[in-house]
Amino acid sequence: MAIMTKPALRTRILAARRALTEPRRAAETRSLQTQVTALAAGVGTLGAYIPAGSEPGAAPDAVPLLDGLLGVRILVPIARTGQPMQWAEYRPGELIAAPFGLREPPPPWLAPESIAEATVLLVPALAVDRSGNRLGRGAGFYDRALPLAAAGALLVAVIRDDELLDEIPAEPHDVPMTHALTPGRGLVVLGMTQPT
Repeated sequence: MAIMTKPALRTRILAARRALTEPRRAAETRSLQTQVTALAAGVGTLGAYIPAGSEPGAAPDAVPLLDGLLGVRILVPIARTGQPMQWAEYRPGELIAAPFGLREPPPPWLAPESIAEATVLLVPALAVDRSGNRLGRGAGFYDRALPLAAAGALLVAVIRDDELLDEIPAEPHDVPMTHALTPGRGLVVLGMTQPT
């Protein structure tokens, strides 16, 4: 069976996310919140993002996946068209409206290279495959930012359970994820040969 194109996959996944019931979305958020808290334990700096729209963990007035983390420095992205992604320290309750319908911390912002300080990076994704290929929204912000991550950093795509696929089309500039984090499966190691 042929794999779907990236645009077709995006359309299918976004439609499925929009169709989720509120109770199911809330249950998945609670599960991810617990797992992110465990994953961040002992981490000095965590790279993360502010979920928006139908992304797993999105909430209108809070950031459930990050708000409960204590003792962890959290860096979140600042995305602007035509510029490398910058980063800012996340503090609950201090977000402002940003381009693309996102929320972000107010300035001052940090240089693109500051992401190398994070040992774990939570990366938004529409899907990821077992080889680590990530399907994003297609703007390329993370494809340009992730090569600046520290060698050995965990690159964790945050997705729903059914968004872990067998295969996604990949391009040479795509940066592979090392792990996926899903509400039901937890932290899944990617890129390893799967048993047949």
